[in-house]
Amino acid sequence: MSRTKIYALHENPEWFPPFARAFEEEGLEFEEWLLTDGVLDLDSVPPEGIFWSRISASAHTRDHGLSKDYARAVLSWLEAHGRRVINGRRILELEMSKVDQLTALKAAGIDTPRTVAAIGRDRILEAAKDFPVPFITKHNQGGKGLGVRKFESHEELAEYVASSEFEEPQDGITLIQEFIQAAEPIITRVEIVGGEFIYAIQADTARGGFQLCPADACAIDPDTGKPIMPPGATIEPEADQQLFSLRRGFDHPIIGKYLEFARRNRIEVCGIEFMETADGRVLTYDVNTNTNYNARVESEAPRSAPGALAKYLAGVAAGPAPSFV
Repeated sequence: MSRTKIYALHENPEWFPPFARAFEEEGLEFEEWLLTDGVLDLDSVPPEGIFWSRISASAHTRDHGLSKDYARAVLSWLEAHGRRVINGRRILELEMSKVDQLTALKAAGIDTPRTVAAIGRDRILEAAKDFPVPFITKHNQGGKGLGVRKFESHEELAEYVASSEFEEPQDGITLIQEFIQAAEPIITRVEIVGGEFIYAIQADTARGGFQLCPADACAIDPDTGKPIMPPGATIEPEADQQLFSLRRGFDHPIIGKYLEFARRNRIEVCGIEFMETADGRVLTYDVNTNTNYNARVESEAPRSAPGALAKYLAGVAAGPAPSFV
């Protein structure tokens, strides 16, 4: 049992129970810090311990619009005092910006969809002018498929941008991105903890569309508009109806690229999403640093991702930082 306390920095209590159970099973002492609002005394000294940050880019959709900047302040304060932070201040910026993610992926030699960022609503049509149709828009500060729409023509985009239906992105940045024609209607998310590949999740885009958050708390059946598995529900054996499943036997060269990408960027916990295209490309489009784990997938997986995280945190608490960071 570790004697070093783990502090979990987050803003959504509904996502935390699987981690709490894993921490308890590992014998970790832990405390939740909810970064929704509060007071930060800059002359105070942080407690000793390990600090794990999992602030989400979609926090504002849960009326937690202050969480991003509150987390920036807290992480800066912790790191200034030399505290060990898992997914620290730099990683928070990566979580909050798809531009940041895509440029980092490209720098690591990982293929991404063609993307142009429009800063301001008035620049969206200009950003899209050279894109062949169809194409999509999405919010730079995303999560849960925020702002993702497919357009079949530039005229359709112009009508949308001028309409009252336009979704203003949280940071004012809208991305124009090539529409990826998938070889099969699935996306894959590779889960990494502490420099190790844990497993891959497969998501059904034919049913889930663009809103493919794997957490049980946000699993919505697109046919009914109701939660597939509300928090605390039991697992039902309806494999043909689920949006998320374990991608069994997944062994692909992209895993090694993602592990190196995580090491290079000092990301200790993440889920990275890609799509295999009809023209034979593998395009990576999203890096999730507050990654969640689906209960159905966990029931099928050879190892538990929250369990792997708990063991990793126990190892960090017991000794020096792992070599990969």
